Amino acid sequence: MPLPTPKFASAARSALADTGLRRNLRGATAEARARTSAATAEAADWDALREAGRAIGDATLLNLDVHLEELERGVTGAGGVVHWAVDAAEAREVVTGLVRASGAKEVVKASSATLREIGLDAALARAGVTAYETAIADLVVGVGGDEPSHLLSPALHRDRAEIAELFRRTLPAAADLGDDPAGLAAAARAHLRDRLLRARVAVTGANFLVAETGTPVVLESEGNARMCLSLPDTLITVAGIDKVVPAWADLEVFLQLLPRAAGAGPMTPYAASWPGVTPGDGPRAFHLVLVDNGRTRALADEVGRAALRCVRCSACVNVCPVYERTGGRAYGPVYPGPIGAILTPQLRGVESAADASLPYASTLCGACADVCPVKIDIPGVLVHLRGAVVESRRRRPVPTPELALMRGLAWTMGDARRYETALRRSTRWARLLSRGGRIRRLPGLLGKWTEARDLPAPPAESFRAWWARRRP
Repeated sequence: MPLPTPKFASAARSALADTGLRRNLRGATAEARARTSAATAEAADWDALREAGRAIGDATLLNLDVHLEELERGVTGAGGVVHWAVDAAEAREVVTGLVRASGAKEVVKASSATLREIGLDAALARAGVTAYETAIADLVVGVGGDEPSHLLSPALHRDRAEIAELFRRTLPAAADLGDDPAGLAAAARAHLRDRLLRARVAVTGANFLVAETGTPVVLESEGNARMCLSLPDTLITVAGIDKVVPAWADLEVFLQLLPRAAGAGPMTPYAASWPGVTPGDGPRAFHLVLVDNGRTRALADEVGRAALRCVRCSACVNVCPVYERTGGRAYGPVYPGPIGAILTPQLRGVESAADASLPYASTLCGACADVCPVKIDIPGVLVHLRGAVVESRRRRPVPTPELALMRGLAWTMGDARRYETALRRSTRWARLLSRGGRIRRLPGLLGKWTEARDLPAPPAESFRAWWARRRP
C-alpha cells in the first residue's frame, strides 16, 4: 500500500477550497449518474441481476480457498505461472524480479487499482525500469504529477482545457494541440503507440479471474489493454484474490452488471481474456501474481467482508455527496469514495489516524447502497468500522483526547449530583461564550463541532430546573 496519508478532514480542505475542482467534479459525476441511470433502466431484470451478483459474490468468498486452488491449476495447465504474494512488498518483489529476469528496462502498463495499491511504479523506478501508462486517463495523471481521483476515470478532476495544456507541455508532438477531444485522443495515441510496439514486458490488472479455466478477464474501452496482452513477449498480471469468480456462467452475470453500473451501457467495448500461453500467438511467458495484502483479514470479518464483493464500477463514487465535494485524493491514492472508505481501512487496518478517519468520511445517506450492483450495504459497513475504530482506541495505553473526554462525560453523567453541578457551570461558561444568542467557537476539542456550525446559547433556565419548579 502507499505511504500514510493525512486524515480525511485535513486532506479534503484544499479540495473544498478549489472551486474549479468542485465544478469539474460536479459536472462529471452528474453526467456519470445520468449514464448509469439510463443503462440500468434498460435492463428489465436489473434487480434480479443485482441479487444474483450478491449471491455469487458471497458464495465465492465463503469458498475462496477452493476456487483459488482451481484457478492455479487452470493457469499452470495452460502454461502460465502463478505467484502468491502475502502483501504489497512481496508482490512488488515478484514483479520487479520477473522484469529483471526478462532484461527489459521499460514496461507498458494497463493500469489497475491493484497496481497502485502495491506501489508498483516506485518499485520499478528503484529497479531502474521505466513504466509507461497506456490508458489516456492514466497518462494525464502521470504527466500532471497527480494522484488518481476516480476508479474508472483517474483524471476526472481535470477538464479538457487542463488536459490540453498538460499535453502541450509534456508531449513532444503536441505543441499546437487544441482542446478538441478527438485531437487529445490522437495525440495520446501517437505518443503511446511506439512504446506499445517496442515493449517486451507488459503489466496488467484483471477485472475477474475465472477459476474453472484459469482465465483472467479485462474489461476496457480504449483497446490499450488488449495491445498489452498481445504484443509483448512477457505478460505479468497482478490481481487481488477477491477477483475470482467460480465459472463462466457466473461471469455472465457480472458482464451485465459492471458496464451498466459504470454507465458504459449494456457492455464494454473490449472484453479480453487469456487462459495462458499459446505457441505462436501472443506472449511467450505468462505470470499471474495473486495478492492478498489484507484481504484475508477482511474476509474474516463477517460484516466487513461484503466489501470484497466490489466489482470496481464506481457507481457509489458517482452518487456520493462527500466525494462530489472533495474528490478522490482525500481518500488516499488508491480507492476513493464510499468503497474506499470501507475497503482501505480493512486492507490496511484502523491503527493509523488516516485510515481510522475514512469510515467517518460519509453522511450515511445510503445512496451508495442503492446503486451498488452487488448490493454491498456500505452504510452498514461504515457504522461497523466506526465501532472497530473506537475499540482499537480503547486498547491504547494512553487514551486519545476524544476518548478521555468521553470517559470524563460518562463519569460526570453517572451521578445526578455531579451532572447537575457540571450543567450549572458549563451553562454559565457557555453564556459567556455566546454572542447574539449563538456560540460560534467552542474551546479545545469541542471546537471541531463549531468549525462548520454555530450552536444556540443555552436557555436561561434548564429543562431540569423548569421541571423541578413545575412539579407538584
